[in-house]
Amino acid sequence: MIARVERIIEGKSLSVEVGRVARQADGAALVRYGDTVVLVTAVASKQPRQGIDFFPLTVDYQERAYAAGKIPGGFFKREGRPHDKETLTARLIDRPLRPLFPKGYRQDVQIISTVLSADQENDPDILAIMGASAALTISPIPFLGPIGAVRVGRVDGKFVLNPTYAQQERTDIDLVVAGTQAAVVMIEAGAKEVSEESMAEAIDFSHKGIQALIDMLLELADKLGVAKVPFESPPPDQELRERVSTLARHGLRTLAGVADKEEQRTRRQQLFDEVMAQFGEEPDNRKLVVRGLFEQIEHEELRRMILEEGRRADGRALDQVRPISAEVGILPRTHGSALFTRGQTQALVTTTLGTSEDEQRLDDIEGEGTKRFMLHYNFPPFSVGEVRFMRGPGRREIGHGALAERALATVLPPKEEFPYTLRIVSDILESNGSSSMATVCGASLSLMEAGVPIRCAVAGVAMGLVMENDRTAILTDIIGLEDHLGDMDFKVAGTRQGLTALQMDIKTQGITAGLMAKALEQAKRARLHILDQMDRAISEPRPSISVYAPRIITIMIPVDKIRDVIGPGGKVIRGIVAESGAKIDVSDDGRVEIASVDEAAAQKALSIISRIVEVPEVGKVYPGKVVKIMDFGAFVQILPGTDGLLHISQISEHRVKKVEEVLSEGEEIMVKVIDIDKSGKIRLSRKEVLESEGKKAEHRSS
Repeated sequence: MIARVERIIEGKSLSVEVGRVARQADGAALVRYGDTVVLVTAVASKQPRQGIDFFPLTVDYQERAYAAGKIPGGFFKREGRPHDKETLTARLIDRPLRPLFPKGYRQDVQIISTVLSADQENDPDILAIMGASAALTISPIPFLGPIGAVRVGRVDGKFVLNPTYAQQERTDIDLVVAGTQAAVVMIEAGAKEVSEESMAEAIDFSHKGIQALIDMLLELADKLGVAKVPFESPPPDQELRERVSTLARHGLRTLAGVADKEEQRTRRQQLFDEVMAQFGEEPDNRKLVVRGLFEQIEHEELRRMILEEGRRADGRALDQVRPISAEVGILPRTHGSALFTRGQTQALVTTTLGTSEDEQRLDDIEGEGTKRFMLHYNFPPFSVGEVRFMRGPGRREIGHGALAERALATVLPPKEEFPYTLRIVSDILESNGSSSMATVCGASLSLMEAGVPIRCAVAGVAMGLVMENDRTAILTDIIGLEDHLGDMDFKVAGTRQGLTALQMDIKTQGITAGLMAKALEQAKRARLHILDQMDRAISEPRPSISVYAPRIITIMIPVDKIRDVIGPGGKVIRGIVAESGAKIDVSDDGRVEIASVDEAAAQKALSIISRIVEVPEVGKVYPGKVVKIMDFGAFVQILPGTDGLLHISQISEHRVKKVEEVLSEGEEIMVKVIDIDKSGKIRLSRKEVLESEGKKAEHRSS
C-alpha cells in the first residue's frame, strides 16, 4: 500500500511517502523537502544475535553524486569510502534512535539512508533522521518512537525551522534537535557565543517544531495500520540476581569510592573474577547473564551513591571539576603546542600554520570549496591502557574532532586579517571522560601559543545526569564510569561571553526543558572555572607567530597583471620561487600570498612581484637594461615586460652620432620616464638623469 503524508515547514512541503520503493525492506520511506529527496530503509535480522550483551544497531548514510548532477572524481569514477559529512550524519541518525529500542533487543538492525536528489538549498541530514524514524515506525521492528528532528537557525534575531544553506551562513545558532513528543533525546549545535538563555529558548522552539512532524508520522502509521512484532525483555531470574547481589554488592559499594581509574579497574576485575568463579560450571549463556547482572548491580550502586549520598565515584561533589593542569610551548619545533590535563584525561594539542595551498579541497553534493581550519582528533589505544590495531580515524574520532572544531571556529580571525591555513591535531594521551572537551581547552591554548589572534579563549566540559523516578542529579565534568552508567552525556563548550558548541545524547527517553536549563547553568559555572585555570598558562595570544612558521605577505595586484606574474606555462612564477625560495600563491581576484619561514626570502619575492606589476610613472627614475639598439636610439626594459624608447637625443648631455658608441645591449643604465602616450608607449631620457646628477655634484662641491 502506498501512503503519503505532508506538512508545510517554512513555506515548503515536507513529505514522507512509503510503499512505492524498497518494498522488501522491513520499512522504507522517501522523504522530500524542496527538491532534496532521501530514501531511508530499516531492516532487522530474523533471529537475535547470540552471545552479545549490547544492541547491534548499524546506521549508514550515503550521498550519491548523481543527486547533485555530478560525476565522481578519481580514477574509478564511483563513490568511495564515506567522507566526513557522511560519517557525521550517520552518527546524527544513530544517536537519537539507539535509546528508543527495548532493553534486551538483540536483533541486528540496519538503517541505510541514501541521498537521491540534492537541490543545493536544503540539507539532507534532517530528512535522513526523519526518514529513519518513519521507516522504523511503519516497520514491524519494535521501536519506541516515532521521533521528529529539526534544524533551527536564528537569522536577524528570529528563529527559523530548517534554514537553507544560505540562511545558515547568516545564523548565530546552528542547532539540530531530535526528540519524542515528551522530551528531547539528542542535540548537536554550534553557536557564535550565544547566552545559555538563548540556547534554551532555541531548544524549546525546536521541540515545539518537532510536534507537527511526530503527528505526521503517527498519521502515516495509522493509515497503514502498522502492527509491531511484540517484544518483551526476558524476565529476570530473581534467584540468580539475589545470588550475584550477595556475592558482588558489598564489593561494588566499596569499589564505587575508588578515584583512580587504573586501581578501580584492577579491583573491579578482581571482584568480577571472584564472582564468576562461583559460576564456573554454568553454561556460557548463563555466564553471560551473570555478567549482565554484575554490571546492573554496579550501575545501581553508583547511582544510589550519587542520588542518596550526593557522592561520586571519585569522591567529588556533584558540581566539582577535577584538578586541572595546563602547559604551553612544550614542543620546541611545532608552531604552537599545549598539554591540557583534567583529572586522568590528557590531551596534547598542536597548531600548525600553513598557506592557502594547504587548504583542504572539498567536493561533495553541496558543491566544491575549500576549508582553511581543520581539527583532527586521535584516540590511541594506550590512552585507556588497551592493546588494539591502529587504523584510520573511526566514527568516534571524526565526531569528536568535528565537535571541537565547531567549538573553536567562531573565535578564529577572518582570512583577510590572518591569511593562514590552520591545522590543529589533538592526541589523547590519557582518557577518563570527556577527551573531546579537553581537546577544546588544549586547542585554545595551542592557538594562543602559536600567535593566532583568536578573539578569546574557549573551554569545554562534559555534564552527566542520573535520574530515578522523581530524583535527579546533574554531574559536572563526568569521568568514564559516570558516562557509562549515567543517563546523559552533555558536552558544553564556549567562551566567557557565551556558548559556541553543544552535543547531548540521552540514554533514557528524553530530558525536559527545565532540566536542560539547569544543566546549562551548572556547565557555565564549570566553564568559567576552567577558563580561569587556563589563563594561568596563557591568557592572550603571543604577539607574533613562531619563528618556524611561514611569514605570509599578502598583496593585491591588478587582475590584468596576473598573467605577467605567472608567465607562459608558469615560467615567471617558477623563476621567482627559484630565485627567492618563497612559496607563492596567486588567486583569480588578484590576491597574491607570499610565504616563507625566511623573512628575507619573502621580501625578495615581494620586491620582484612588485616590479612586475608596477605601472610606470612619468617623472620617475628607473634602473633599466638595454635590450635592443636601433639607429634612432635604444629600447630599454625598465620593468619586467615593460620597455621604453630611449631616443638618441636623450642618451647623453652631448650629441651622440652613433648609439653603439655610448650604449651596448645588456648594459644597465638609469633612465627617467618623460612621457607615456595614449597608446601606452613610453619615452625615456638618460640625459635628464645625467644632468640631475651633475647638478647634485656641483651643489655638494660648493
